[in-house]
Amino acid sequence: MKTGGKGPGGKGPGGKGPGNKGSGGASRGGKPPAAGAPRGKRPSHDARRRAAARPAGSEERVQRSPRPRPAEEAPKPTRAQVKAETAQVLSTGVQQLVVTADENEMRIDRFLEARFPQLSFSHIQRIVRKGELRVDGKRADSKDRLSEGQAVRIPPLRLEEQAERPRSAKADADTIGFLRSITLYEDDDVMVLNKPAGLAVQGGSGTTRHVDQMLEALTGKDGQKPRLVHRLDKDTAGCLVIAKSRFAAATLAKTFRSRAARKVYWALVVGVPRVRQGRISTYLAREEAYDGDQRMAVAKHGEDGAMHAVTYYAVVETAAQKLAWLSLKPVTGRTHQLRAHTTHIGHPIIGDPKYFNIQNWELPGGIQNKLHLLARRIVLPHPRGKGTIDVSAPLPPHMRQSWNLLGFDDAPYDPIVEAPDE
Repeated sequence: MKTGGKGPGGKGPGGKGPGNKGSGGASRGGKPPAAGAPRGKRPSHDARRRAAARPAGSEERVQRSPRPRPAEEAPKPTRAQVKAETAQVLSTGVQQLVVTADENEMRIDRFLEARFPQLSFSHIQRIVRKGELRVDGKRADSKDRLSEGQAVRIPPLRLEEQAERPRSAKADADTIGFLRSITLYEDDDVMVLNKPAGLAVQGGSGTTRHVDQMLEALTGKDGQKPRLVHRLDKDTAGCLVIAKSRFAAATLAKTFRSRAARKVYWALVVGVPRVRQGRISTYLAREEAYDGDQRMAVAKHGEDGAMHAVTYYAVVETAAQKLAWLSLKPVTGRTHQLRAHTTHIGHPIIGDPKYFNIQNWELPGGIQNKLHLLARRIVLPHPRGKGTIDVSAPLPPHMRQSWNLLGFDDAPYDPIVEAPDE
């Protein structure tokens, strides 16, 4: 009767005995000993006797030569390893990025938003303000424009993990309905919204509800959402231009940068300017307020961070030499420009929590202590050359109340629309 299969290295039914060359057959890729086989025929009596007669060392050699472990049996990573890998994904080291053709003339803050969607707006402002971001080795401002081929040094970033936000059809429908209710103009490329006072344009520290977040509800099937092309302060109401396509965003950005967009604001200020129509030209720089807040202040040419700012103004109507309705045209687009400029000439805007600096001044009865500043009108060429977009926003409720109280007639006229651009 045949024994059960080949021996542990031999070719014949009995295999070779211990001490012969065949004893190393398992190490060279032959079949393992029948005694260790998990399946198959049971070893014969002779095979068991030969296995028992082997020296202890040869048995150990056989045991130390197991079959390679299949890939699927690799040990699973521990929770600590997974956590470490996740932390690595959510943080970066110093990076050197090159500006592509598609990113040519893109603002630095928009560049960072596009490259690092997990990066918070406040973090972007912080690394730029501290000078940690460099363009071709030099410090840069968040509003500076990039050119194709420039090298951007990015410091280590703390990225926020973006959990998949479950899409709520009802919430999106409500958001879309709200955006439609404040839309002043819309076509295939452009939207102009009547932004309410108190609604932030972009997110920041502690800000979760803002226009940029709402625009996600209008994301198309291609994954693209409408884009901001300029900003308004949170407490400023009025015309906010939105690009609905990548082409429109690039074209409108150039329009605002070249000052081809004409903007007119309405404001209610304290007192009446002695010169009824004039030009305000200063340098503005960011300063740290005593309470840790930031604001813009008039600076001298050449001071660190000082940027030239020009505003035209005209007095539309007055109320007993106590209050004045001003029409304002900013030529440049500096942060808080109109608020800083009206304060600079001694006529701060009513309800301005940052720049109102008249001591012991009492708010007239019936007028709310809210910023009385409206982005009244925007006039700009259509991004596809289809004529001119000319949109006006109505007074927000708190300014409407003041206009009615003071007897101001807000007929649609703006005396300095054709004011020079420089």
